[in-house]
Amino acid sequence: MATQVQTYPVQVLAAVLGVSRSGYYAWRHRHPSARAQANAALLVAIRKAHAQSRGTYGSPRIWWQIRTTHPCGRHRVARLMRQAQVQGLPRRRFRRTTQRAGAQLDIPDRLERDFTAATPNSKWVSDLTYIPTAEGWLYLAVILDLYSRLVVGWAMGTRLTADLVLTALDMAAGRRSLPKGLIYHSDHGGQYTSDAVQTWAKHHGVLPSMGSRGDCYDNAAAESFFSTLKRECVHRQLLRTRKEARTVIFEYIEVFYNRERLHSTLGYLSPVAFEAANIP
Repeated sequence: MATQVQTYPVQVLAAVLGVSRSGYYAWRHRHPSARAQANAALLVAIRKAHAQSRGTYGSPRIWWQIRTTHPCGRHRVARLMRQAQVQGLPRRRFRRTTQRAGAQLDIPDRLERDFTAATPNSKWVSDLTYIPTAEGWLYLAVILDLYSRLVVGWAMGTRLTADLVLTALDMAAGRRSLPKGLIYHSDHGGQYTSDAVQTWAKHHGVLPSMGSRGDCYDNAAAESFFSTLKRECVHRQLLRTRKEARTVIFEYIEVFYNRERLHSTLGYLSPVAFEAANIP
């Protein structure tokens, strides 16, 4: 009725809807209930947390972020977000980059899909992906520490070569220690099976590891990162140049992902916060 009173008389609307005019006027002057006021305040906090996440968080992360200042149930947050059409980003598939090597190396799978690590610098995973720009492809290599999911090394370039992997490895080695027994896991792409990358691993005492050929689940942690990167960063904007893409991806990895983004496998801490809380 409230949306139609400028067009039709209240008496006509009340008759059509089968309600009393006095009931309508009482409703118009009634103050919002305590529950409605609480929901309104909660929705303000939800929108703020959603904006701080760059519009990426769904209800689980939103609820975790506001639960201490606005105690409430997770399902209540989900309901309010749904009613207000506040949404996280849906998952989407991304293009595979693996280019098979000509010969298969006899490298074991040292992870066997166990993507957990009890200590930092005990298990690293790596992968490559394409970043589309109006100028053409930009290629990205990353290395994640499975202890905290921190991106410890990365590199971008215009060619999908072993040098891209080596640059990411050198960054990781410069930032982290390389203890004996560190596992470095990847797929069977030609960049990873190259003599240059295998020589680097041997020189630094790193144990190479590779999953079965053609099975994306054997490197699921790295591929999950790329899925998140594409969904939350790359696919939300048109990257006109490779230089622009480099800037955007650098900021996403080093500022948002490593230091701000809440990670569900880390108890809803960012990788940097998780390491700060758990490494003496």
